[in-house]
Amino acid sequence: MRKSTRRALLMAGALLAGLVGPAATKGAMAQEKVLRIGMTAADIPRTSGQPDQGFEGNRFTGIPMYDALVNWDLSAADKPSVIIPGLATEWRVDEADRTKWRFILRQGVRFHDGSPFNAAAVVWNVQKVLDQSAPHYDPAQVGLTASRMPTLRSARAISEYEVELTTSEPDSFLPINLTNLFMASPAHWAAKLAAVPAGVTDARARSNQAWAAFAAEPSGTGPFRGVRLVPRERFEMVANRDYWDPARRPKVDRVVLLPIPEANTRTAALLGNQVDWIEAPAPDALPQITGRGFRIYQNAQPHVWPWQFSFVEGSPWTDRRVRQAANLCVNREELKTLLAGQMEIPKGTYPPGHPWWGNPSFDIRYDLAEAQRLMREAGYGPNRRAAVKVLTSASGSGQMQPLPMNEFLQEALKACHFDVQLEVGEWNAIFNGWREGARAPSARGANATNISFAAMDPYFGMVRFVATSALPPASNNWGYFTSPEFDGLVQTARTSFDAAQRDAALAQLHKRIVEEAPFLWVAHDVGPRAISPRVTGVVQPRSWFIDIATMALN
Repeated sequence: MRKSTRRALLMAGALLAGLVGPAATKGAMAQEKVLRIGMTAADIPRTSGQPDQGFEGNRFTGIPMYDALVNWDLSAADKPSVIIPGLATEWRVDEADRTKWRFILRQGVRFHDGSPFNAAAVVWNVQKVLDQSAPHYDPAQVGLTASRMPTLRSARAISEYEVELTTSEPDSFLPINLTNLFMASPAHWAAKLAAVPAGVTDARARSNQAWAAFAAEPSGTGPFRGVRLVPRERFEMVANRDYWDPARRPKVDRVVLLPIPEANTRTAALLGNQVDWIEAPAPDALPQITGRGFRIYQNAQPHVWPWQFSFVEGSPWTDRRVRQAANLCVNREELKTLLAGQMEIPKGTYPPGHPWWGNPSFDIRYDLAEAQRLMREAGYGPNRRAAVKVLTSASGSGQMQPLPMNEFLQEALKACHFDVQLEVGEWNAIFNGWREGARAPSARGANATNISFAAMDPYFGMVRFVATSALPPASNNWGYFTSPEFDGLVQTARTSFDAAQRDAALAQLHKRIVEEAPFLWVAHDVGPRAISPRVTGVVQPRSWFIDIATMALN
């Protein structure tokens, strides 16, 4: 056993011993079917309904405990995930006023606390992130939600099981965006508010205390119910046997989530049988992992690992030749070998053959001579190098193996007259600073940021990075990329309610994005996870998400 792995195993043993608890606790848990998961996050994602920690939060404390009006279909490994009815059974845009949508709600659904789900609950959940005058408005949940559904403005109940949502402009993307608005129980929150001591008189302070109590004992409509939260240490969920969808009623009794941000420590925890499942195993440990009988699951995903460039004054990335040169200077085949095959090589945000591909004229590839030519043309060379500073993290949701990957890029780009400085920060802080932009103190003077992103829908994959309306703090146009041409393409796509017309508009948008290269496209994640053979029913979809509810334990 390598010294680093042995050291990590000892560290993991000490760490997990504290997390699992005394022998009596383990003995009690042994009577249950308990699935233990080692996450890449450094903390438990927020449990109050709108998770943080990137989309790892949606995966582990969002989708298991909550439902949205529209859910992702995570049931197949051989085709892309699509949206399906969730707490809404059907929806339609108003043809006379395309800023209004009607959603018909599923009847007979109850929250974990027993209260009914209905149109009033939908209105309440929209208000929690959009209506600052609402008593339950929670600023902590806003940034993680509003930027993912930027045109939603209000909701009103039409009847007990029909609700109208209104957008600021016609927006055909809305049903996809709503997969990010999870429904929490208004009645349960009201009970937590009523329990706040009378001595706390400030309305905002009372609301904050109610949300903190709600987070410790969440109530959604999902297949699992949260029962124990220890910040930065563990979160436990138990099966909701009364879940409304029989196909997703859990087969395991309990799920334990453990934050283990360091890859070698996660790997050692798995090898030491302290957990049953880890995200992003250490690539050099894969032979040892598979040799011990663990299974590696991975699948091509609509998930991009990039550098996102700054276009503010003084940034070297304002020159398109420099941006294209960086994309041509990286030998991604070598990087894939370094990662033991745990990545796909990108040609853009979407691959050739995708409906949104668009056949760009700029071909992302490894072409050192052309990269060097472009840099010379831009005025760079051995005696005038491009100084770039990249903000990255040591771990985090979708970040794959960020330090080795960025060190690889740092070395590779030297050949094209780049001097790369890496600024390493904590993942959630970097992620939260994404909406603050390259001019904000949170950027630490960086002119590029390394935040991976899901590209399952057009807003997430393209619009939020190039639209003027998505400039900080509205959404994730961190680098301040602006172009009337791109705004026009976005508007055409957003207002195309015919699927074929929308796909054609999105293909043109993607074509122009690749040609202008506001990113260094480095890899497509394949979501590698190592899982014990005891865990059955695992479906690794072509999605950044995965469904725990359908899994079983032998």
